[in-house]
Amino acid sequence: MTNNAKGLALTSLGVFIMSLESLFIKFTTISPFLFSFYIGIFMFLSMFSAFIFKKKEYIKKSLTKSFSMLIICAILMAVSNIFFITAVKTTIVANVVIIFSTSALFSSLFAYLFYREKISKNIIIASFFIFFGLFIIFNDKLEIGNSEGNIYALTCTALFALSFVLLSRYKEMDRTILTALSGLALSILAFFFCDELVIDFRTLIIVMTMGLLISPISRVLLGTGAIYISASEVSLLMIIETIMAPIWVWIFLDEVPSSYTFIGGSIIIATLIANSLYSLKKD
Repeated sequence: MTNNAKGLALTSLGVFIMSLESLFIKFTTISPFLFSFYIGIFMFLSMFSAFIFKKKEYIKKSLTKSFSMLIICAILMAVSNIFFITAVKTTIVANVVIIFSTSALFSSLFAYLFYREKISKNIIIASFFIFFGLFIIFNDKLEIGNSEGNIYALTCTALFALSFVLLSRYKEMDRTILTALSGLALSILAFFFCDELVIDFRTLIIVMTMGLLISPISRVLLGTGAIYISASEVSLLMIIETIMAPIWVWIFLDEVPSSYTFIGGSIIIATLIANSLYSLKKD
């Protein structure tokens, strides 16, 4: 298997598994911060267990590589996760994942602001259609909490994109350690906003499944796969989550997107596909 095929397979599988997260969040009724607290603990335990059989020299070497940037990325990912969980619990899943799919646009913006990477013409053109699609989605007033949830989703997207840009500059950073530290940071940050830490057994099983399996595995697969393929290919594959997440929620919870989300989302998805295909052809 070539590196490109390996990257495509790992990233696709990672994004597909990640698409289940919204469904698991919707299955619970606890507060976003309480959910974040427990999911962070389980993510940390899941990733930390991967180092039990590793030599101390390996762990020490992984931690010393770009340590300050490792901490910054972990915190950015943790805060992004809190906003994502809050958004899913506040508005419909379709809105959240469609807004999240615009992360490539934010990545281009941050790459320009921090590293002066030139923004290509196709990104500028795509931005126009994406903002038009977002305008339609944000104009949806049919459900209480839509606007608030959309803002949470947009903040989550911006923070995730920023961490992705930083990660693209520090490819030597260990993705497994990063995921473990982001889980630890997520739990610590959420703890200060929790009124209580008591949850029922059913909710504990749901959060445990997501924290020990779905979230860490999907992120490691996505982070590893992204090393072997281009940013355009990653952006194209991320659309898998945009399509699958609302389908899971529709199948199990009968949550149907509004016409605003359908129209705006269709514009955004079509734009992202066209832009990714153009970038691949150009490369």
